Amino acid sequence: MKHFLSVYCCVLLGMNIYAGNGVNNALDTVKSEKSEGFQFTTIKANPVTVVKNQSSSSTCWCFSGVAFLEAELLRMNKGTYDLSEMYIVHRNYQDKALKYVRMHGTINFPAGGSAADVVEGIREYGLVPESEMRGLNYGEELHRHGEMDDLVESYVTSVIKNRNGKLSTAWFEGYKGILDAYLGRCPETFTYEGKQYTPQSFMAYLGINPDNYVSLTSFTHHPFYTAFPIEVPDNWRWSLSYNLPLDEMMAAIRESVEKGYCVIWASDVSEKGYSRKGIAVMPDLDAPEGPGSDQAHWLGLNKKERENFIAEQGKPVKEMEITQALRQQAFDNYETTDDHGMLIYGTASDQNGTLYYMVKNSWGDQNPYKGTWYASEAFVKYKTLNVVVHKDVLSKALKDKLNIK
Repeated sequence: MKHFLSVYCCVLLGMNIYAGNGVNNALDTVKSEKSEGFQFTTIKANPVTVVKNQSSSSTCWCFSGVAFLEAELLRMNKGTYDLSEMYIVHRNYQDKALKYVRMHGTINFPAGGSAADVVEGIREYGLVPESEMRGLNYGEELHRHGEMDDLVESYVTSVIKNRNGKLSTAWFEGYKGILDAYLGRCPETFTYEGKQYTPQSFMAYLGINPDNYVSLTSFTHHPFYTAFPIEVPDNWRWSLSYNLPLDEMMAAIRESVEKGYCVIWASDVSEKGYSRKGIAVMPDLDAPEGPGSDQAHWLGLNKKERENFIAEQGKPVKEMEITQALRQQAFDNYETTDDHGMLIYGTASDQNGTLYYMVKNSWGDQNPYKGTWYASEAFVKYKTLNVVVHKDVLSKALKDKLNIK
């Protein structure tokens, strides 16, 4: 089994899709405009394609994985490609239904998923361009999966109830028929720029090799330098991640960006410090004085009031010191959950010299940074479930320790 896990999902409603194709030049600015007190200077920004919009669908796992593959093609000087997310969604929803029925409904079925669903899925199913399968066969211009998600879940629930006493030979074709109606049929062959391909031969033409990518995590309930399936509901594939000490995981993220690679990032985005304004920070709620407040007032606020106060701030704040133990405690207590998948593509610093990671999201471009989020190093340390990186960014000594070829 390949060593991956998890880029998870949240559903975003009513956002506008980013118009246009090609490389997102808007993300390459050296210095951001001042936005409510935050001033960022870019340290390194790797090329990425334009920001897309998952809209009202739980498919961030696929949008982040495809954004990673498109960035890989740019890195490899293959050119700019717009790959189909919904082809991969369709294929994975088939696999998930088969496993769910085989497991008598005892695994997670809702629409969330992981980076493995992209990287492992394309090994068998290949890739197709967006022009071949947009997945919008239901009268919408943006992805709206509520009706489809409810239908497929009700369908497999009925199959598992099994009123006939045994599974029919028709159930899976019926299930695929629902996906076909909403997302379109998965093409077996197609023509792209005058040449005919299968999804597998198209991936080979692109030069994408799933074996180049590995998932890394950092928790203490499993031994370091071993691989384990992170115990979260959306890891329905039970895919494996290599377990590293926290500093080594963070070094792999930083070195990936420095060496010109992007990183799939699975994170908890339900924290107060994760703002729709494009900022992700980990405020220290026990700090003796809050930002912009006198000490007496700050100390008089309860935890909830401090959280609300922090959430309204528009400038750098004092952040928590993140340790391995603190990170583990948050995971064990369900405070760090499998919420969302994004793409780390760069680094920047704020006016105080604090390091941030530049993150391409899949919620459209309607935020102050045109679809980019700035996530502080403290936030990434604390709230990362796992990352997927190119294995070439790892040192030989670490690859030997992990038995990565």
